[in-house]
Amino acid sequence: MQGTEGLRPIVIPGEAVGGPGLKPGPGTYSESGQVFAAQLGIRTERDGLVTVIPLNGRYLPERGDAVIGEVVDLGPSHWLVDINSPYPAPLHATESPWRVEFGDTARYLKAGDVIMCHVLSVDEIKRVQLTMSEREARRLTGGMVMEISPTKVPRVIGKQGSMVSLIKELTHCQIYVGQNGRIWLDGTDRDTAIAARAIRLIEERAQAFGLTEAVRELIERARQETRGPGPS
Repeated sequence: MQGTEGLRPIVIPGEAVGGPGLKPGPGTYSESGQVFAAQLGIRTERDGLVTVIPLNGRYLPERGDAVIGEVVDLGPSHWLVDINSPYPAPLHATESPWRVEFGDTARYLKAGDVIMCHVLSVDEIKRVQLTMSEREARRLTGGMVMEISPTKVPRVIGKQGSMVSLIKELTHCQIYVGQNGRIWLDGTDRDTAIAARAIRLIEERAQAFGLTEAVRELIERARQETRGPGPS
């Protein structure tokens, strides 16, 4: 639908969210061939699986998701990464972009490092494996990380990336958006602060129409306010 920039419907417990041929995922249940919401949240559908993500819940990882994680521990052949889900997820050295000798993981990533990576797999009991084999995966140095509700990520990205592209263009910041609700921003202090304000506006008004223009106005007004008086 034009103008909604990826807006997805909020559903209530007991509401039908899928018919025959669709499989029930987290936050749903199946009855008489129909799939119903088990909680208040946002309906998503991928590869025939229907999920209801709680409005203010933790991130539910899905295979292929781009996520921003923080290394919290390491072993001789892996790192444990906090990806804003209930449990830390392992990143094995073989899934990193480096040739890591056994016992040498600390040379490449240490606790506190922030990385852009992807969900390699999620098993039936929600254990997650990560990978850095995708092209944009990298260690993120400098910048800042902010968190929003994972359910608001589609609005921050926008239809075909339109919203995040607008923020990048107007603030001159580098921005990576993780499906897990973490966003990395890098630019001047002023530009980063303005981009963060724009993202908070999107989070607060995610269901509103006319959001693109509101974001544009906020950024342009903030840039004028912080530019200060010119030379006399």
